[in-house]
Amino acid sequence: RRLKGPTDMDYLTIARMIHILAVICWIGGVAFATTVVIPSVKALPSSERLTAFHRIESRFAPQARIWLLFAGASGLWMIQRGGMWDRFGDLHFWWMHAMLCVWSIFFVVLFIVEPLILRRRFEVWAARSPDGAFRLLHRAHVLLLGLSLVTVIGAVAGSRGFSPL
Repeated sequence: RRLKGPTDMDYLTIARMIHILAVICWIGGVAFATTVVIPSVKALPSSERLTAFHRIESRFAPQARIWLLFAGASGLWMIQRGGMWDRFGDLHFWWMHAMLCVWSIFFVVLFIVEPLILRRRFEVWAARSPDGAFRLLHRAHVLLLGLSLVTVIGAVAGSRGFSPL
């Protein structure tokens, strides 16, 4: 019996597996940071918050960047290989727009805003007003997590044929 080589369907399945794993690790990390890490850091004495936050963030940010790149690369590959570009012209596939939007926001924040702008400014602000700085940080994470979860729910439902439109 002769073995067949992988088909496009096999490659799409592998890409989907990578994509889902990447999204779970990326958005799961955002959920953990939003619901556990930031509230825990906010509960520390003001003088310890920034050090604790940087210690944790310095371990998570590189992982988040890697998972974000895997999610983006696998998503782009599936769109190209699966011939799905036309979905961006159909509002029934609103979740495709949402995935691209959420991914783009996180890309800009993790690769541009945080390392080039936010890191230095946040340190200054946290030194002046630790309560205000960490409150805003937490609110921003809650907003991003909310957008992410709505997108994940929409993508799962939409990929199974459900559309509220």
